[in-house]
Amino acid sequence: MARSMAKQTSVARSGSLAPWLGVALIVILFDQLTKIGVQKIFAYGEPHALAPFFNLLLVYNRGAAFSFLAMAGGWQRWVFTALGVVAAIVICYLLKRHAGQRMFCTALSLIMGGAIGNVIDRLAYRHVIDFLDFHVNAWHWPAFNLADSAITVGTVLLILDELRRVRGSK
Repeated sequence: MARSMAKQTSVARSGSLAPWLGVALIVILFDQLTKIGVQKIFAYGEPHALAPFFNLLLVYNRGAAFSFLAMAGGWQRWVFTALGVVAAIVICYLLKRHAGQRMFCTALSLIMGGAIGNVIDRLAYRHVIDFLDFHVNAWHWPAFNLADSAITVGTVLLILDELRRVRGSK
């Protein structure tokens, strides 16, 4: 146990990015592989029901979350791409600085992997590929992808980490 703690302290001091970049890379790989698979298998806009509340549905999003600014003139592609790149740079700085904080770094790694996954789409296809479609009767949640899911899970982990940190300081 003492050896394990010493190793963890050593990783925290060295500020190793490797494990956290590995998490981000796994997110990017799964995200891109699922998008490639969905594009090869499904026709655009044709739902494939997997459950009474869930479809696989290939759609393209030229905007951001919930298709925000999707109908803008094209400039939004570059703004959201730049935002994703800047976020990845800031996250790398934070990961280096806080490498020993596991939940915090896991959260940031998930967010970075998701952001880069969507940046890849914007650069390669000029839109983000979405395919996860949850619905209740005729009401559909906006379609999303694994990158969006990683960003969401990372955000929830950030909130939980902060709540834990605040409670611990009392």
